[in-house]
Amino acid sequence: VRMYGAAAELLPALALVFGAAVAFAPIPRITWEHQEVGLVRFHEAGIYNYSALLMGEDEGTLYVGAREAIFAVSALNISRKLHEVYWEVSEDKKAKCAEKGKSKQTECLNYIRVLQPLSSTSLYVCGTNAFQPTCDHLNLTSFKFLGKNEDGKGRCPFDPAHSYTSVIVDGELYSGTSYNFLGSEPIISRNSSHSPLRTEYAIPWLNEPSFVFADVIRRSPDGLEGEDDRVYFFFTEVSVEYEFVFKLMIPRVARVCKGDQGGLRTLQKKWTSFLKARLICSRPDSGLVFNVLRDVFVLRGPGLKEPIFYALFTPQLNNVGLSAVCAYNLSTVEAVFSRGKYMQSATVEQSHTKWVRYNGPVPTPRPGACIDSEARAANYTSSLSLPDKTLQFVKDHPLMDDSITPIDNRPKLIKKDVNYTQIVVDRTQALDGTVYDVMFVSTDRGALHKAVNLESEVHIIEETQLFQDSEPVQTLLLSSKKGRRFVYAGSNSGVVQAPLAFCGKHSSCQDCILARDPYCAWSLAEAACVTVHQSEGASRAWIQEMSGDTSSCPDKIKESSPQRPFKHGDTAELKCSQKSNLARVVWKFQNGVLKAESPKYGLMGRKNLLIFNLSEGDSGVYQCLAEERVRNKTVSQVVAKLEVKVLPRPSPAPSSPAFQATSRVPAAATQGSSPPSPDVRATSPGPITPPPRPAPTSTSCEPKIVINTVPQLHSEKTMYLKSSDNRLLMSLSLFLFVLFLCLFSYNCYKGYLPGQCLKFRSALLLGKKQPKPEFSDLEQSVKETLVEPGSFSQQNGEQPRPALDTGYETEPDTITSKVPTDREDSQRIDELSARDKPFDVKCELKFADSDADGD
Repeated sequence: VRMYGAAAELLPALALVFGAAVAFAPIPRITWEHQEVGLVRFHEAGIYNYSALLMGEDEGTLYVGAREAIFAVSALNISRKLHEVYWEVSEDKKAKCAEKGKSKQTECLNYIRVLQPLSSTSLYVCGTNAFQPTCDHLNLTSFKFLGKNEDGKGRCPFDPAHSYTSVIVDGELYSGTSYNFLGSEPIISRNSSHSPLRTEYAIPWLNEPSFVFADVIRRSPDGLEGEDDRVYFFFTEVSVEYEFVFKLMIPRVARVCKGDQGGLRTLQKKWTSFLKARLICSRPDSGLVFNVLRDVFVLRGPGLKEPIFYALFTPQLNNVGLSAVCAYNLSTVEAVFSRGKYMQSATVEQSHTKWVRYNGPVPTPRPGACIDSEARAANYTSSLSLPDKTLQFVKDHPLMDDSITPIDNRPKLIKKDVNYTQIVVDRTQALDGTVYDVMFVSTDRGALHKAVNLESEVHIIEETQLFQDSEPVQTLLLSSKKGRRFVYAGSNSGVVQAPLAFCGKHSSCQDCILARDPYCAWSLAEAACVTVHQSEGASRAWIQEMSGDTSSCPDKIKESSPQRPFKHGDTAELKCSQKSNLARVVWKFQNGVLKAESPKYGLMGRKNLLIFNLSEGDSGVYQCLAEERVRNKTVSQVVAKLEVKVLPRPSPAPSSPAFQATSRVPAAATQGSSPPSPDVRATSPGPITPPPRPAPTSTSCEPKIVINTVPQLHSEKTMYLKSSDNRLLMSLSLFLFVLFLCLFSYNCYKGYLPGQCLKFRSALLLGKKQPKPEFSDLEQSVKETLVEPGSFSQQNGEQPRPALDTGYETEPDTITSKVPTDREDSQRIDELSARDKPFDVKCELKFADSDADGD
């Protein structure tokens, strides 16, 4: 199945919806909390959205663009503010913005979106300016705006929530953003005084793009003579190749030539070199496809033959939190634009495929190509001299059929349960000469992951919590100059400065080696883990093994174990300061491994050891070992040693279940006038009352004093288990049970409970309870009124018949009436027999038709 097939396009959505198993979830070896590392932070009161960062030319100053403010801070210590300037929106503009349905408190402000170096003494700054984008020049000497107030349409978005990207190339601003208030007209433009250009407003060119990144790639010194510089734009847009029920997102890279001047007749003031291609980032063996682009970083270096694009992706339906990093060579990108096939619009109806490969003839010179020495030799000195046939082909075929594949045809990193937001990459050399690309990737929860590819595996060295609150990182900036090797992260609340490595946090040689950090090495002279690029000592005195082999580490000097005393019967907690998330903690005692499943021992937080019900046999030295798996080898190191000393059990032993203790005292102590001897020691904190003096007997023996006290044989946590408390609980339970029986019996007697309870009530009463007289008389009268009149005649010996249901139910007036008597009943019955029965109505029907008269 080709990657452009419909099944392949739908695969990421289906795989994630149905919960495809993702086994690519490397865990950061060490997690540094925000308070552990002491990061430098910059924040100005009342200012938010620090989303634009720019390093000065001398790399000594960091420029920060925030909401309605721009700051200059020291790159070595960003907490030291050098300059500041504010760019606020007038109340009149806020009011007009609010009339258009925008929020006056948030949206109708000035968000700095473009912060680019214009020259050595000025910056080019653009802001949303209450949905009226405006640009100006900032003088770095006086740190004040020049007041030019240029129109920012096409250079800066109207809405601060819309996507954007920009780059300054030779004093001209190349930008990708929206051109109108609604954000429905996206463009990629060059804002130039002599040759402004923009994309064609057509769906095949840009279809609802989300701009991510833009940068210029200069001509290669070893390339062809007359080769042009190229500007690349990275974005995600809605697919134009296929049409489904939902909008399918496609990651793209577009290229334009710096020397492009537009067409003479066709594509006037439009790009003649605009071409775009699809970026592939997938894991073929698992069927995972990442099709939403988040951020891009261009890695350059003296040791690189060509620049490398590091791109950050997430799936379109990211319901499991999945992110990936793919890397692309510049030559692979250029090969697609220079020699790849084009796509054209399909004319077949009733099909989801809207664009197919173009197999027809391609005009000469090649559409979308930059003007180079070969084109000049053919008398095409600029884009203005290109034939209309070539320009019309570019206008109709801006999309390439070939896709751009990543290095090694697989992602550099795939991480589950995380949403990456920004990426920067640094290239560094280890002590053995191997070059590593270290990736710094930020998350939407304010953390920073540092990862490196070691042979066939990816290793996340550490995770650093940059911000105390879990807020997304909006921008990352890397400074790799010697002496200023920092990562700067901007968020809504401020900017944080973090070093590239925390080597000094590794306390042992084993821990320093197991970190497998190319920035860190163990110094034998200093007996500490040091940063390689900051140390000036001889490299021979350093130990660094990227394989994780700790055999080169010197033997650790045996240190004395700190002793901790505990009482008999207490619970001891032994702490182990193990930081590695990849290690398994093992506790040893007397050369034996302790099992946490036993009732004697337990683990708290997967590290600390709990010892229950201490006894004298638990005294000794306990060792905490960290076992870490590195390349199919288990490396074990002793992290902590603690000596436990259990105090001996108190000498008085209980003589009865009631914990009564006996103590011998001299005979003189029994006399009422003599005080007790100092040798008598009570173990109870309360006063001691001696029992009554026994009657004198002929047998002389040493008297005994029985002390009713509870010795301190148990810990304070178990002192609440007393027999008096048990008796109290039993008494309370018995009282509640008796109360329940009483309530149940009363309700049953009153007849409030239905069913079986009424039968039980009847059985108890045995029919002895008779109804009250007035109610019995009333009951008899009701029975008699329900007998049909005339049925009282005893003729023919018939039994009385019940009265017919007349449809009416009468109720006597309970206020004025009284209980009827037998005489009144007979009178009422006679009157009823004389009247017509209810509903006995005689009706005569007369017909109005002629036939009735004849009858």
